[in-house]
Amino acid sequence: MNEGKVLSLKDLTMRYSNKSVLNGINLDVFKGQIIGYIGPNGAGKSTTLKIMLGLVQGYQGTVEIFGQDIATTDHSYKRKIGYVPENAEIYDNLTASEYLTFSGELYGMDRSQAEEKAELLMEQFEMKDVLHKRIASFSKGMRQKVLIISSLLHNPDLIFLDEPLNGLDANSVMVIKDILEQLVAQGKTIFYSSHIMDVVEKISNRIVLLIDGEIAADGTFEELQQQSKQGSLEGIFNQLTGFDEHKHTAKQFVSIVTEGDSRE
Repeated sequence: MNEGKVLSLKDLTMRYSNKSVLNGINLDVFKGQIIGYIGPNGAGKSTTLKIMLGLVQGYQGTVEIFGQDIATTDHSYKRKIGYVPENAEIYDNLTASEYLTFSGELYGMDRSQAEEKAELLMEQFEMKDVLHKRIASFSKGMRQKVLIISSLLHNPDLIFLDEPLNGLDANSVMVIKDILEQLVAQGKTIFYSSHIMDVVEKISNRIVLLIDGEIAADGTFEELQQQSKQGSLEGIFNQLTGFDEHKHTAKQFVSIVTEGDSRE
């Protein structure tokens, strides 16, 4: 699996005003890995992704992708990267075909090749009938499928996914999970950030837990199990983040909701 280093973070540090977001992250990612990148809200996950994608500047440390320091190299490495953001701005006035062809051309694909491949991929998602309809008419799940197709259309080697299953139904989730597994079998590398612990647990062959801008755990699910003695990734997450008040919080919340209900 570790045929070559695809991504390397060295002492990655980021501050916004007086707030430290990342505190010296060191991480090497290799070809054929699915990295489950997890952590509480505000831990620095999205910031890490945006730095690696070249969307955020002002960091300290080194980010190398495909052996190139992204601070000093040109943008050619980005043609080998795919990205599904958590909250994407998508061009509502374009049709799915127009949007996907445009995305493909941005990554260096020939227009006719992008059009043909987009149609074939939309058909696999049972969306060929809306290929030439405006995205403004699409449901959230349909939009998400278009975003996933746009991230994979150009056959990238490194794929960044930030909550990629948002809005998808159960059947679509199963399809996407199988797609990711088969992409990794083809030698692709996937950096997967999500709060859905059961999905991360099932698809990742390596899990990295970020807490307060620092890596608190890094290993396979089995290795993390041995460290924490918890049976599920959710249990491991709760133990390592120090959050064990979920049942009490839920009880208090429900008691406030139901207290003094005048309808009884």
